Amino acid sequence: MTLQDLFGYAAATLTTLSFVPQAVLTVRTRDVSGISLGMYSCFTIGVALWLLYGLALGEWPIIVANAITLALAATILWTKLRYGPKPSTPMRGDAP
Repeated sequence: MTLQDLFGYAAATLTTLSFVPQAVLTVRTRDVSGISLGMYSCFTIGVALWLLYGLALGEWPIIVANAITLALAATILWTKLRYGPKPSTPMRGDAP
Protein backbone atom coordinates (compact mmCIF):
# COMPACT_ATOMS: atom_id res chain seq x y z
CA MET A 1 0.00 0.00 0.00
CA THR A 2 1.38 3.38 -1.00
CA LEU A 3 1.52 6.54 1.08
CA GLN A 4 -1.13 7.99 -1.24
CA ASP A 5 -3.43 5.08 -0.44
CA LEU A 6 -2.87 5.59 3.29
CA PHE A 7 -3.82 9.26 2.95
CA GLY A 8 -6.92 8.26 1.00
CA TYR A 9 -8.01 5.70 3.57
CA ALA A 10 -7.31 8.05 6.49
CA ALA A 11 -9.30 10.86 4.87
CA ALA A 12 -12.13 8.48 3.96
CA THR A 13 -12.28 7.07 7.49
CA LEU A 14 -12.35 10.44 9.22
CA THR A 15 -14.87 12.12 6.93
CA THR A 16 -17.15 9.08 6.96
CA LEU A 17 -17.02 8.64 10.73
CA SER A 18 -17.92 12.31 11.18
CA PHE A 19 -21.46 11.52 9.97
CA VAL A 20 -22.13 8.71 12.45
CA PRO A 21 -22.97 10.90 15.48
CA GLN A 22 -25.36 13.08 13.44
CA ALA A 23 -27.09 10.07 11.91
CA VAL A 24 -27.48 8.34 15.30
CA LEU A 25 -28.76 11.52 16.97
CA THR A 26 -31.19 12.28 14.14
CA VAL A 27 -32.64 8.76 14.08
CA ARG A 28 -32.80 8.54 17.87
CA THR A 29 -34.46 11.92 18.50
CA ARG A 30 -36.18 12.43 15.14
CA ASP A 31 -35.36 16.12 15.61
CA VAL A 32 -34.71 17.41 12.12
CA SER A 33 -35.47 21.07 12.79
CA GLY A 34 -31.86 22.13 12.31
CA ILE A 35 -31.31 20.16 9.11
CA SER A 36 -31.67 21.89 5.75
CA LEU A 37 -33.63 19.79 3.27
CA GLY A 38 -31.99 21.55 0.31
CA MET A 39 -28.47 21.10 1.65
CA TYR A 40 -28.91 17.43 2.55
CA SER A 41 -30.61 16.69 -0.78
CA CYS A 42 -27.69 18.22 -2.70
CA PHE A 43 -25.15 16.59 -0.42
CA THR A 44 -26.70 13.13 -0.79
CA ILE A 45 -26.79 13.43 -4.59
CA GLY A 46 -23.18 14.66 -4.55
CA VAL A 47 -22.06 11.69 -2.47
CA ALA A 48 -23.87 9.33 -4.85
CA LEU A 49 -21.97 10.92 -7.74
CA TRP A 50 -18.66 10.54 -5.85
CA LEU A 51 -19.52 6.88 -5.38
CA LEU A 52 -20.13 6.48 -9.12
CA TYR A 53 -16.84 8.27 -9.80
CA GLY A 54 -15.00 5.93 -7.46
CA LEU A 55 -16.60 2.92 -9.12
CA ALA A 56 -15.62 4.20 -12.56
CA LEU A 57 -12.01 4.59 -11.42
CA GLY A 58 -11.96 1.42 -9.33
CA GLU A 59 -10.58 3.41 -6.38
CA TRP A 60 -11.51 1.58 -3.18
CA PRO A 61 -10.94 4.47 -0.75
CA ILE A 62 -13.44 6.57 -2.72
CA ILE A 63 -15.89 3.68 -3.14
CA VAL A 64 -15.95 2.52 0.48
CA ALA A 65 -16.06 5.98 2.02
CA ASN A 66 -18.82 7.23 -0.24
CA ALA A 67 -20.91 4.05 0.01
CA ILE A 68 -20.95 4.38 3.81
CA THR A 69 -21.42 8.16 3.73
CA LEU A 70 -24.27 7.75 1.23
CA ALA A 71 -26.03 5.32 3.57
CA LEU A 72 -25.64 7.72 6.51
CA ALA A 73 -26.64 10.85 4.55
CA ALA A 74 -29.62 9.05 3.00
CA THR A 75 -30.73 7.99 6.47
CA ILE A 76 -30.62 11.60 7.68
CA LEU A 77 -32.39 12.81 4.54
CA TRP A 78 -35.08 10.13 4.87
CA THR A 79 -35.59 11.10 8.51
CA LYS A 80 -35.93 14.76 7.49
CA LEU A 81 -38.51 13.85 4.84
CA ARG A 82 -40.39 11.51 7.18
CA TYR A 83 -40.44 13.58 10.38
CA GLY A 84 -39.86 17.14 9.17
CA PRO A 85 -42.63 19.73 9.13
CA LYS A 86 -45.35 19.05 6.64
CA PRO A 87 -46.63 21.85 4.40
CA SER A 88 -49.78 23.27 5.88
CA THR A 89 -52.97 23.22 3.85
CA PRO A 90 -55.85 25.57 4.57
CA MET A 91 -58.76 23.95 6.33
CA ARG A 92 -62.21 24.10 4.82
CA GLY A 93 -63.80 27.42 5.63
CA ASP A 94 -60.49 29.20 6.32
CA ALA A 95 -60.04 32.57 4.69
CA PRO A 96 -57.46 32.60 1.87
